[in-house]
Order: sequence, then C-alpha cells, then structure tokens
Amino acid sequence: MINTLYIGSVSACFELENTLAYRTDGHYSVKCGDKELDLDTNVFSLFGLKPDTEYTAEASGYGSVTFRTKPETCAVSVKDFGAKGDGVTDDTQSIQTAINCLPAGGRLYFPEGVYYTAPLALKSHITLDIPEKAVLLGNTDKTRYPVIPGELTDINTGEAVQTGAWEGNPVPMHQSLIFAEYAEDIRIVGKGVIDGNAQNSDWWVNVKEYTVARPRLLFFNRCKDITVHGITAQNSASWQLHPYFSQKLDFLDLAVNAPKDSPNTDALDPEACDEVNIIGCRFSVGDDCIAIKSGKIELAQKYKTPASRHTIRNCLMQFGHGAVTLGSEMAGGVRDLTVERCLFYRTDRGIRIKTRRGRGKLAVIDGVVFENVKMDGVMTPIVMNMWYNCCDPDRYSEYNTTREKLPVDDRTPYLGKFTFRDMECTNCHVAACYCDGLPEMPIAEITLENVTFTYDPNAEEGYPSMKNNNVKLRRAGMYFDNVGKLTVRNVRVEGCDGDELMANNVGELIRE
Repeated sequence: MINTLYIGSVSACFELENTLAYRTDGHYSVKCGDKELDLDTNVFSLFGLKPDTEYTAEASGYGSVTFRTKPETCAVSVKDFGAKGDGVTDDTQSIQTAINCLPAGGRLYFPEGVYYTAPLALKSHITLDIPEKAVLLGNTDKTRYPVIPGELTDINTGEAVQTGAWEGNPVPMHQSLIFAEYAEDIRIVGKGVIDGNAQNSDWWVNVKEYTVARPRLLFFNRCKDITVHGITAQNSASWQLHPYFSQKLDFLDLAVNAPKDSPNTDALDPEACDEVNIIGCRFSVGDDCIAIKSGKIELAQKYKTPASRHTIRNCLMQFGHGAVTLGSEMAGGVRDLTVERCLFYRTDRGIRIKTRRGRGKLAVIDGVVFENVKMDGVMTPIVMNMWYNCCDPDRYSEYNTTREKLPVDDRTPYLGKFTFRDMECTNCHVAACYCDGLPEMPIAEITLENVTFTYDPNAEEGYPSMKNNNVKLRRAGMYFDNVGKLTVRNVRVEGCDGDELMANNVGELIRE
C-alpha cells in the first residue's frame, strides 16, 4: 500500500506501508508518466510535475496511487530578475526582488546554476522550486549576515517581539541564509542544494570565541504550514534547519550533510514547535542529527510552549553525536514524540536525552515511543542523562554535581514515560543503555520490549553520556539509576563485559 505524504504543484511525496526500517527488502520500481525510478527506500518522491494535473504512480509490489497536483497562480524564473547563477556574481538582490514580487500562490524557479547569495527573506504563500543542478550558495563574507537581536521590545505595549534564539536563549545572532518570520504557507521543493558554504569561510574556526551566534542555514520563526521537500541542505555555519515556535511543519525526503568534525552543525532542530513531521530524510552531520528543543528556563517561563506532537519516521541518521536528541534546551518540555522505522548508523548515541537541574518544572519530557528502529555501530543506543554538563555557566557547580538528594523545586526537571520496542542494535561499543535520573526526581517509567543488543568485536571505550565525574565504559550492559519503574521484556544482551543489567535505585523492576 502507498500512503500520500505531500502533494504540491510540481512535486509529490509518498510512503510505502510496511514495518521495515528506512529501506525496503530489495529494490522496486516506480513509474509515473514518463518517469521511472529504481528505489530501495520506504519513501519516494516525484519532481518536475505539472501544476493542476492528474497523475498515477505505480510502485512494483505495492500498488498504485492517483493524485492531482495543486494549482498555482504563476511560475517565474529567477533569471528574469537578473540573477546570473554563475557562482561568482552576487545574486542576492535579484533573488530577493523576485521573492518580493512573487504573487501569492506563485512559484519561483531556479534554472540550473549556482546562485551566490547572502541572506534571503521569504514571505507567505510562495514556493521556491530548486531543481536538480541548481544550487543556492552562501556568501562567505561575514559582513553580509546582519546581526539581529534575539528579542525586541514593542515601543507601544512594552511586550517582547521574538526574532530568534541560540541554544535556548534570546541572544544576538547573525541572520540566517534563508529565513522567514511570522509567515505561513511556504514550500521549498526540488532536488537542488542549499549550501551554507561554511567550508570555504571561517565560520567553523574558533567558534567558542564568537560573541554573536553564527547563522543557521534555514530558520523559520513563528511560522505555520511549512514544507521542505527533497532538497539537500549542507555546510551551514551552525545548525542547518531551525524552526522556532512554529506549527505544522513537514520535512520530507531531504538530505542534510556536514563534515563529521564540523562544530554545532545539527541537521534539524525544531524548537518549541507543534506538529512536526520528519519523514524519509537522510542526515550526516557533525553534531546531533535531530535535536528537539524548547528553550532554556527564561523562554519556558515566559511562553510556556513545549515541543509537541513530533513524528520521525523512515529516516537515516549517520555519524552525528545523537541520532534523535531531546534537549538539552528543553525547559518548555517535550511531549508526544514517536520515532519509528528508522536506521541509525555509527552515531555516538541513538536516543539521547539531555537535561539537568535548573531546566525547571516545565521541563517535562513525556510520551516518547521508539519502535521498529535499527542501529548499527552506535556507541550507546539509549542514553537518558539528567546530569548534562555542557553549555551552562553553572555546569561545574555543587548544585549540578552532587549525587545527594536535593529538594524538588521550581528548577527540577521531569522525565516521564519512555517505550522502546522492536529494536535491533548491533555493533555497540560503549554500553547498551545508560539511563541516569536524579535522586530527587527519578525517571518515571522506562519499558524495553523485544530489543536486542550486540557488540562490535573491536569495541572502543568511551563516555556513554556527558556529565561530571564521568567514567569511560566498553561493552557495558544496561545501566539504570534513579528510575521509578523499569520493565525489561524479551531483551537480549549478547557479548557484554560484566552484568547484562545494572539497576540501582529502581523503585519497581519487571524482567520477563
């Protein structure tokens, strides 16, 4: 059976219904008009379609689907506005003028070429069509990326006006290459490339010395109904895709790339967003592949907006620090996350939860389900760390290091119910699981069901989590500390050194 994920004016995205992780069991063909594709992934896309036209797509072994593309008001070429696309000429003004002039419901088309550009502002009700062999290439001149404040004050009401944030705080930042603020109904589609060009600049040099946050590649602030379909996003100065306080977001069949040693190049970090679908995507970056966030405590207390209703499905995560990360800036909470039919390959961690004392009482993570997930070469597949010690001024304070039970107060975070089922984790290195709660606020409930862990014969030792007073491990089993209820049902740990299960300060343990 074929499920429809997205129908636009010139592209469409579909998903095969099965229980496999990311890839099908063998190749299959897709035929649609004069298009024929040979594929082996559960998600497939069609590009270069005509608007307001009926099509039938047939996938061998899975049936067919008939659909009609959306109408559009017009389609214009960016070259009609003077863009050269030669990779040398600064095309910023031409592209921005074209965006400004595009009618609602219109599509801006980028013919084959390399469009050298500084930051571009999008507006509502438009489509950017970036087909194969078209590249938007970021300008390497830092002065072309204006500095904007993280938060302004309305001179009439005195209320805050949000312009963005970096690592959970509303601080000054360089404008992102492609950005939209308070906009809706935006589509960025095609098999082309948006390249931040940081590899040819000095954005990745001495990053801890920056007093103004580096630009993101794509940034959406308080937007609604956004679709990014098919493109390759790569080489951002920092995070690649960063939707912020936005709703109804679809990231479909896209690729996000950065060198393994590039700093803070997270692939996709939705922050305080609602209804986010990340389906059929491929991530290979220098930091977390997906990091779901909701700000630090100041933003959380002011806006009380959790990250909610996120679905991650049929994705491939490679080489990042975490395949799917929650936090560490999650003071607004994370609720209702489903991760299924994904493949994690050689990431440091599979599921990576990062929180700490001081995130606050709104920092509630609850309703997290992982199922039908395969991991290969992941150092530690499951990490839940309530002692995260990075990126905060008080990281080494007694408050954040003592293992003594402290009073529960307005600064105490909470981890609720987590379910991991039908997972196969092969070639692990450091540990199978490492779940470390707070003595005053144990992780409420963890369930592992139908899960297998095996180890790389040449496993490397490493730190399972980032915390103070850390100890390196190698081929360790499942470690749990400060957990309210732990259920381990039909779980196999093969080849670990030492005990398969280490459960300390666990209120209720069920092992079947």
